[in-house]
Amino acid sequence: MSDRLSTAGARSLILGRISDIVGTRMATAEEGHAAIPRDYTSAPSLDRDACLALLTDRLRHYQVDVYHCELATLPKTIAAALSARGKAGLHVPVDIDSAWLPAGHEFVPDAGLSSAALDRSEGVLTGCSFAIANTGTIVLRHGPGEGRRALTLIPDYHVCVVLAAQVVQTVPEAMRRLAAIGPRLVTTISGPSATADIEMTRIRGVHGPRTLDVVLVG
Repeated sequence: MSDRLSTAGARSLILGRISDIVGTRMATAEEGHAAIPRDYTSAPSLDRDACLALLTDRLRHYQVDVYHCELATLPKTIAAALSARGKAGLHVPVDIDSAWLPAGHEFVPDAGLSSAALDRSEGVLTGCSFAIANTGTIVLRHGPGEGRRALTLIPDYHVCVVLAAQVVQTVPEAMRRLAAIGPRLVTTISGPSATADIEMTRIRGVHGPRTLDVVLVG
């Protein structure tokens, strides 16, 4: 009986010490987190034209072809992008705005296509939720016109339409927008998929499309 009591007492002592240490570390971590300087830019400082120019510069740095147009010429611009890539047609979300789609190309709605079918696709055309100029990042929450995640990750080519009103300058602005929406799933895209994890050799198209074109409208 005494051995059992001593074992139980030792266990309680050990667990108590662990609890004290964890509690102290959590309190220290919270204090440290609160002490982190937050003087980074969290509000826009550029006007609309400068913001769009910054986004374009960042995207081109990532080797993205950027097309500029007005809404009225969006179909013509998409057609030009497809012709430049030698694409006859693309897959699209089932709820994409049909007014975007140019004649003379085939656009196949993604009605639950298999991964194998998407892998054989010439590419995909989607919209987005917004884009971040400072980082050249496109944000998808896979809402209307954006398609499901598989549609934007499996095909080797992605054309993304970004409206000027969807462009924010800073990451904090984007996070506030996301917090207000409360999406269940978010995909961020900063240029074509690439990795240098394999023997430090840069390889494109490993985790998503090898080629990304952006049509910036407005």
